[in-house]
Amino acid sequence: MAVLSICVMTMLSLSITRIYAQEVNQQAELNQQNSEQLLESQKEVVALFFEAAKTGNNEIIHEFLKHGFPVDVKNHAGFTPLMMATYYGHQNVVATLLENGADRCARDNKGNTALMGAIFKLEWSIAKQLNKADCDINAKQTGQKTVAEFAKMFGQENQLKKLSIEN
Repeated sequence: MAVLSICVMTMLSLSITRIYAQEVNQQAELNQQNSEQLLESQKEVVALFFEAAKTGNNEIIHEFLKHGFPVDVKNHAGFTPLMMATYYGHQNVVATLLENGADRCARDNKGNTALMGAIFKLEWSIAKQLNKADCDINAKQTGQKTVAEFAKMFGQENQLKKLSIEN
């Protein structure tokens, strides 16, 4: 009788453990799905912020920043909203982002800054806004191009010199 009781208790214990393990696995799968949905939602919000920077929607940019959205969030290519607004020539959005602490010296995955984007797109009024900080201090140590080297690649070194004199 004692052996039978031990066998029954062991079987019962194993069954309960298996049921508990199944519940834990199901909960883990639900948590994974929720995390993936949350990540997807976060990606959508970031995409909206970038779209506002790209299209020059300063009102949306203000709303995001008013609610504490990170001004220097990066996308998959390492671009910041400041880089996006610069590249598409939205001086008002650039000003708003800078007023809210955007990092002029942030570099994308290829090592380019917003100022380099302004030079490439010949956005000199935006370049003037961005050229107020020396972002080249660590460039040589990290093997990245300086703004002067970048400007020279596109034949814009004289324009960059003029810009530096104005600032």
